Amino acid sequence: MTRKTNLTTAFLLSIFTVSLSCDNSSPTVETGYSDKIESVTILKTTKSWDGTLYEKYPDGQPEISVLKISVPPHQALAWHKHPVINAAYVEKGEIEIERKSDGKKQWIRQGQVLPEMVNVPHRGKTGEKGVTLIVFYSGSTDIPLSEPVN
Repeated sequence: MTRKTNLTTAFLLSIFTVSLSCDNSSPTVETGYSDKIESVTILKTTKSWDGTLYEKYPDGQPEISVLKISVPPHQALAWHKHPVINAAYVEKGEIEIERKSDGKKQWIRQGQVLPEMVNVPHRGKTGEKGVTLIVFYSGSTDIPLSEPVN
């Protein structure tokens, strides 16, 4: 190699070494996320909120549905039942769930998850706050997510 090539190589290596030792990080931006992947189980259950064990899944083509449901303050949903397993995550607000047969009630609030009852008539009622729910249904293509109850 020539002296010029050796000097050029030495110069480039010194720049590379200096750049590795410098702190070229950008300013910290608060994102709300940590620098590591985290997984937190917020619900894992074999039974609904009232303690009833879930039965086997229905036959047919499996189908997963996810609904975002918003209910204003001081509203009562119509009595209904779900023929498929589902769980509701409270994104914001709160709602009281009531079982029709005996009036058993339970409040769920922001950040909580409710494992819903299957084939049991119930309704939800909001109080001072409305509610926004993200509801995950695990059923099949030929079964409705909800059915009205008189």
